[in-house]
Amino acid sequence: MLGQTGSGCFRFKKCRVIFSPLAPPSLHYSASSRSRKYGVEQGAGQMSSVQINCVLKANEYSHTFLKGSSSHGILGFHSNMLLSNHPGEDRRSSATCLPSGAVLLGVFDGHAGAACVHTVSQRLFYYVIVAMLPLKTLAEIERAVEEERAVPPLLEWHKHTQDHSCPEGGATSFHSLRNYWQERLDEGLDLNLDLDQEEDGDRVTSALTNAFRRLDYDLSVEAQVHLSTQVHPFMSSPRRASLTGEAWSLSSPLRVALSGCTACVTHISDGILHVANLGDSRAVLGVQEPDGRWSAVSLTNDHNAQNPDELQRILGEHPPSERRTVVRYDRLLGVLLPFRAFGDVRFKWSTEMLNQVHETRPDVLSVISEAVRTPPHYLTPPYLRAEPEVTQHHIRPSDKFLILATDGLWELMHRQTAVQLVGEQLTGLQQQRPVMPGVGMTLGGLQRLLLERRGRVISVLEDQNTATHLIRHALGDDGYGAVAPNRLAKMLSLPSELARRYRDDITITVVHLNEPDT
Repeated sequence: MLGQTGSGCFRFKKCRVIFSPLAPPSLHYSASSRSRKYGVEQGAGQMSSVQINCVLKANEYSHTFLKGSSSHGILGFHSNMLLSNHPGEDRRSSATCLPSGAVLLGVFDGHAGAACVHTVSQRLFYYVIVAMLPLKTLAEIERAVEEERAVPPLLEWHKHTQDHSCPEGGATSFHSLRNYWQERLDEGLDLNLDLDQEEDGDRVTSALTNAFRRLDYDLSVEAQVHLSTQVHPFMSSPRRASLTGEAWSLSSPLRVALSGCTACVTHISDGILHVANLGDSRAVLGVQEPDGRWSAVSLTNDHNAQNPDELQRILGEHPPSERRTVVRYDRLLGVLLPFRAFGDVRFKWSTEMLNQVHETRPDVLSVISEAVRTPPHYLTPPYLRAEPEVTQHHIRPSDKFLILATDGLWELMHRQTAVQLVGEQLTGLQQQRPVMPGVGMTLGGLQRLLLERRGRVISVLEDQNTATHLIRHALGDDGYGAVAPNRLAKMLSLPSELARRYRDDITITVVHLNEPDT
């Protein structure tokens, strides 16, 4: 749909990894939702280094942009995914906007199933580009569609061979997208705007905000239209069978709307980056100070109960009588962790609409029953929104990279640690400066410095992909800046039914902005 796949530079290596079911890993988990600690016992059978690398690098991808004005202030990016859910509920997207040359990259974290995150990761960028295109260009596209002429692609996708392809239901997706650009054209005519002129103001910020809102609106409308296809006792069995099969499809409009996802997307053009965030994924800027030290600058805020401003926003949108029930146990209505998300219509639709789902679509309920239960104290919907928080940043020479990652990384690693690891890998710390003990340093302190340096030398040589480097350290860190192979092997060999108890899906994209100073 109005897109093409580019030929990015990537490495993909197939390998067969065999895990022994007779020697399950022994781990001890401290049940804290935000500070997870792992203890690994020695002695169990473990994976070889080759097997470890096959698992870690199976989904890694890298793309390099040609230097020059067309690169828009971006050298390239590295990306990787390591899933724990089965099926995985994380997605990533990266594309070049062909009309402008701007670059779009995003990470997406799904919940209550993969239907919503699957759809949003494939459709959102089209909404962003339609929201940004000049009205004259949109008018030309509309004429081409009306005359049944070929429409030039709007996006060039940069995808790993394992990444999910466009979802089914392309006709519905295109119809909704076309309605969006037609409404933009109608609004332009109503306001007597010259089709050769662009609107004033920050187009990128408003385009990102409008695109997020509009896609979420369309997902809701598509589900409501689909809901009118009700299952009646007198319906023919072939028709009932088709509906039951549709309930299992990731493109089912009801499944998409009843599940949900967060999103963290960056738009980079002409040396300016915008980050649009919805939920609890994060964007962190890696800045190299004049003395060579690395600093982490957050470009996003988490939309959850840990953010006081977000908490007050939620409470202020509902009557004082609901103050004790809107947020319970740090969750929206005691159920949902993020306070902003796509989909999740059980926090947006009216009670009557949700009851209609229960009454008319038992086929969907049988597949995702947990996702459609009306939350307790559901009095004044909507409780959830899909309005992103957008940050604009002019790229400076000291800004070396941007890390986009789902919360699976941030639950295991502090942002400063992540920036430090990427920065040191990019500067090639295998050539270490001599260690100069400070006044009063103990022998134990010196030992820790030496262990940390040795670990960094080994890990820098291990990975060429910075996203893989972060995942390796997040799962195998030994506390001294190095990776403990035994610890890493145990975390990677967890059976799928246990892995989710110890870690979430992890998706990372590291955007390289400027060469680091050496």
